[in-house]
Amino acid sequence: MLYYARGSKTDNISPDEVRSILKEVFDGMGIKKRVVAIPPDFTRFNSYAGPITEMAYDYFQDALTDVMPALGTHTPMTDEQISAMFGHTPKNLFRVHDWRNDVVTVGEVPAEYVEKISEGKLSYSWPAQVNKLLLEKDIDLILSIGQVVPHEVIGMANYTKNIFVGVGGSLGINRSHFIGATYGMERLMGRAKSSVRDVMEYAREHFIKDLPIVYIQTVLAKNFDTNKMELKGIYIGNDFECFARASQLSLETNFIMVEKPIKKCIVYLDPNEFKSTWLGNKAVYRTRMALADGADLIVLAPALQEFGEDEAIDKLIRKYGYKGTPAVLTATNENQDLQDNLGASAHLIHGSSEGRFTITYCPGDKVSKEEIEGVGFQYQALKDVLAQYPIDKMKDGWNLMPSGEEVYYISNPALGLWAHPDRFKD
Repeated sequence: MLYYARGSKTDNISPDEVRSILKEVFDGMGIKKRVVAIPPDFTRFNSYAGPITEMAYDYFQDALTDVMPALGTHTPMTDEQISAMFGHTPKNLFRVHDWRNDVVTVGEVPAEYVEKISEGKLSYSWPAQVNKLLLEKDIDLILSIGQVVPHEVIGMANYTKNIFVGVGGSLGINRSHFIGATYGMERLMGRAKSSVRDVMEYAREHFIKDLPIVYIQTVLAKNFDTNKMELKGIYIGNDFECFARASQLSLETNFIMVEKPIKKCIVYLDPNEFKSTWLGNKAVYRTRMALADGADLIVLAPALQEFGEDEAIDKLIRKYGYKGTPAVLTATNENQDLQDNLGASAHLIHGSSEGRFTITYCPGDKVSKEEIEGVGFQYQALKDVLAQYPIDKMKDGWNLMPSGEEVYYISNPALGLWAHPDRFKD
């Protein structure tokens, strides 16, 4: 059921309008005694989920008993991050999702279904796992809040991903990521329907249909004239239609089609958002379909301090590196530690150029040249690159440097998906 839908490329929905929309929808739902909110974590700061969660608290007050950021495998939010993202929402409402220990398997998607949607590449079952909090009997409304934007693992972020990955379990996260990696990232990015989404839709329809989940989906885009994010759409519902409508607008607003393949691309990772390659490799995922063969991708990562957000995954990335699909699949077949962490295997595949273009990471002082090269990337000193390419004087998109070199600059890879028509085929 679709409760509310509004959005267009030219829209800029104000906070007062959002508050009015939420009140209209919440009033129509009747009195709720216990409400749980599942917003994204700080890595999705620009999702507008923070203000929406704050507005939900203002509406429900004491009936909003729990706010559980959808961490997935990410590190828990700090008090400072909670304040910055969620405003005056009381900190005592926040719960930390433990993806290894606090989950319940509510059902298994059959192996034969996984084999079908993976085109015969995989034949394991997929456990539909959720945090045990969502199954408490006295909850009469679960608000799953988040931004729909092109995504490297599932095609389009959010909707059931917020549940089965954001507050899901280790095995489910690992296996879903591996489904997407083996299916092919460039085949699914930017699509609402994908192999991974099909698995999660099966799980939603068979295992969590009775949970009182309402999805609040946002679509945002950056206004490059004002350098500010604008809320282009808000969609509220409890089934696929809500997500599909948001996905269509996201394609129109977050998808950047370049007129020619990019030979040199410079991507900046905001220090407030990106401290690991686990997240920072959006610079690779989101640009790869726009890059020419032999292109140079330069990633400016001033706050980089680790490879994986999770200590165990960080060790696996350091051990095996971003060496391409054949090497990762071989390593996975031969090593139990990767078999036990298929999400890490998928990430290593996603983060490789497959030898088609170069990836150069330029970190601050917390990660060394040896560490960068040890995982398979090239290294260049951040200060040297900034001297050659002063990003404070560059604009998003094409830039002609004083030397005559043409480069393409992206100030935040999380805000879009870049492609050249030759590499994006429906």
